[in-house]
Amino acid sequence: MGNDGGSIPTRRELVKEAARQPSATELKETRHEQREYHWSTDPLSQKPLRAPVVSDCNGKLYNKDAIIEFLLPADGEDAVREKAEKEKVLLGAVKSLKDVVEVKFQVDEGGKWICPITNKTLGPGVKAVYIVPCGHAFADSVVKEIEERKCLQCNEAYAENDVIPILPTTPTDIARLSLRMKTLKEKGLTHSLKKAAGAGKKRKKGLENGEAKSAEVASEVEEKPAASAPSAGIKNSATASLTAKVLKEQEERNKRRKMDTNGNLQSLFSSRDPSKPSGKGSDFMSRGFSIPANAKR
Repeated sequence: MGNDGGSIPTRRELVKEAARQPSATELKETRHEQREYHWSTDPLSQKPLRAPVVSDCNGKLYNKDAIIEFLLPADGEDAVREKAEKEKVLLGAVKSLKDVVEVKFQVDEGGKWICPITNKTLGPGVKAVYIVPCGHAFADSVVKEIEERKCLQCNEAYAENDVIPILPTTPTDIARLSLRMKTLKEKGLTHSLKKAAGAGKKRKKGLENGEAKSAEVASEVEEKPAASAPSAGIKNSATASLTAKVLKEQEERNKRRKMDTNGNLQSLFSSRDPSKPSGKGSDFMSRGFSIPANAKR
């Protein structure tokens, strides 16, 4: 450009509008959209939240079947990779079903979650909480006005620190939940106030004879077959049926994967009548290794 009657544009002419920071209204709308997403969508499966819904110690909501599927052993590279991605979402908060609590929402005629006391819709616009261990959900303002620490739905007593905010955003609530879990771990408890895995299972010290030790080993061996099945020992019938459903779906996927693999191996072999002599019609794995009947020994 130049010497042709044209002109070279300056940066001021090219950049009509300078980059600007988003306004407070735009930031508020973005946060509201994010809260709407987390109130309606399971972050593990990307499917809509539907009962039964569970929550971890951080107040996040998940579909219970998605948590069960995550806890099942990963089979194959794709499953391992997918489980690693879900682990990033959970932030290590869920290691077993004891680390989640089923949240019991009251549902109105339109299918919306509401507070059973105020009838307010529980969602992005209302601060909601649930109580551990019963799991009943209320508007935060209702729980604050209760003098006696008993659930208004089931009348079960609870501690003040066991009121969990759903999808908390304030630094105070987040810090309180973090401190709560640290205290529970020191006591050997999980988010649901159940004993953590390994707690109370330590061997007793001071065994004086070998018979007591052998009896302990025998009892452990007898317990192993029952623990081999993921759904074994689940007392809750709803959880057991949900686990069986997830296991069935995973087994069907494994069967389809194995059938695709076996198809390639079967193409290497030819089916033939064993009564007929092998020769050119035999498969390449057995061709050349058959011995004629009239061969001299």
